[in-house]
Amino acid sequence: MADIKVNPISNALGLLRVRVKRGINLAVRDVKTSDPYVILRLGKQKLKTRVIKKSLNPEWNEDLTLCVTDPNEPVKLYVYDHDTFSLDDKMGDAEFEIRPFLDAVNMRLEGLPNGTVITKVKPNRKNCIAEESCIVWNEGKVIQNMFLRLRNVECGEIELQLQWIDLPSSKAL
Repeated sequence: MADIKVNPISNALGLLRVRVKRGINLAVRDVKTSDPYVILRLGKQKLKTRVIKKSLNPEWNEDLTLCVTDPNEPVKLYVYDHDTFSLDDKMGDAEFEIRPFLDAVNMRLEGLPNGTVITKVKPNRKNCIAEESCIVWNEGKVIQNMFLRLRNVECGEIELQLQWIDLPSSKAL
């Protein structure tokens, strides 16, 4: 009798590509600098950028792709300082809702001029957005650029860009 394999992607809504662009004014955790990296979590998924050595303003420009099954679950972000001989130091955390982005994707827009603003997400007490974030149409795709202010730390922001990837077999949003 053959084993039945459950495909976790079968109940996926699609893929969220998160480009971790850069860190801005991150906290010092090693004498005068830090060796930062970012961890993204969505549900049980956990993805990590590479470590940037000796930088408080690191540029990752790294794409991390999460499988979205629940549009109401926030993406959580953690920044750490890599240490060789001890536990890595926390450098702050943040989270953001993907619902406004998914609502824009779900509009199924076509043929708009590049740079058309679909909607805006304003900073408030419940989110970590540092400044107004625009969800825009660019080259046939819905894109959201955002700056997240890190919590539980003295300073620091992370710049991200979101992009949606439809799966051929995915459920509609």
